[in-house]
Amino acid sequence: MIWKPNTTVAAVLEQDGKFLLVEEHTTQGLRFNQPAGHWEPNETLPAGAVREALEESAYTFEPQFLLGVYRWHSTASDVTYLRFAFGGKILAHDPERKLDEGIVRAVWMTPDEIRATQERHRSPLILRCVEDYLAGKRYPLDLITHYE
Repeated sequence: MIWKPNTTVAAVLEQDGKFLLVEEHTTQGLRFNQPAGHWEPNETLPAGAVREALEESAYTFEPQFLLGVYRWHSTASDVTYLRFAFGGKILAHDPERKLDEGIVRAVWMTPDEIRATQERHRSPLILRCVEDYLAGKRYPLDLITHYE
């Protein structure tokens, strides 16, 4: 058997000291997450983060840096995730856009509000990505090479 992690992409977006999260239905009930999801075939990692942000929050953003690459194993589902998290500039918001199925709302939260709601996070990566962002971690997008 060949083991493969689930590759995901995430948008870690900050505006005026608050971070964009989505509240979504999960098997564990309502949980918070960054706009994130599975990386799809034939798209670059940054393009996947742009797609997920738009689908889940109705925000369009331009990736400007790789925040980090994170490995997390969920004991609840026995699944390992490999997350590529991106930060960048918000370009637009379409409040009339229908959000992905399962997404209840997009919400802006301060770092303290995010820390205070850890028991409702979909994974520990939510807070870790915020803390890394606040610590100034930024990696150039050209760190990732996509061959066609």
